[in-house]
Amino acid sequence: MEVARSPVTPPELLPYQSRATHSDLFDNGRVSDDPLEYSDSWRVRQYEVDAYGHVNNAVYLNYAEEMAARHAESSGFGAAWAGAHGGSWVIRRNEVDYHAPARFGDELALTVKVEAVKGTRGQRRTTIRRVSDGRLLAEVFTEWVWVRSSDGRPAPVPEELVQLSAAATRVTLKGRSLHRSR
Repeated sequence: MEVARSPVTPPELLPYQSRATHSDLFDNGRVSDDPLEYSDSWRVRQYEVDAYGHVNNAVYLNYAEEMAARHAESSGFGAAWAGAHGGSWVIRRNEVDYHAPARFGDELALTVKVEAVKGTRGQRRTTIRRVSDGRLLAEVFTEWVWVRSSDGRPAPVPEELVQLSAAATRVTLKGRSLHRSR
């Protein structure tokens, strides 16, 4: 569905579903040389700001989920691929570290990176920075579970994703074991 845009409505104020219909707005996202990483940017919209004048904490979770979906679609592992493999991802857990507030109109640079895929789970980390000064605003760690479409039960992640993520998984797991041994 194409959303009419008046000349006085800045693109960054359009909702996500409206933005996705305008290729000039959506195509700024990109998969890096590493297929496990994706970056995009957008401006904070008025409806994302709370009574204190900064982005509501829950909105950062929306940002992370949107980035995961954009990354999956742009790298060929989106909804169609998942359906063809008999499953889908559901969020099991989120952890958010807030560093500084984002405010209406701030342009945000967001990067999501797959950290590990093993067994029935996948893990991503999304970083959110303000473009004007590069300041880290938030980090969102998300643990996903691959579930079968037939019954909604956890199932092993398709081997194609496990293999694609194998090096990142080794690095992540090694880093965690070093951290625990201190």
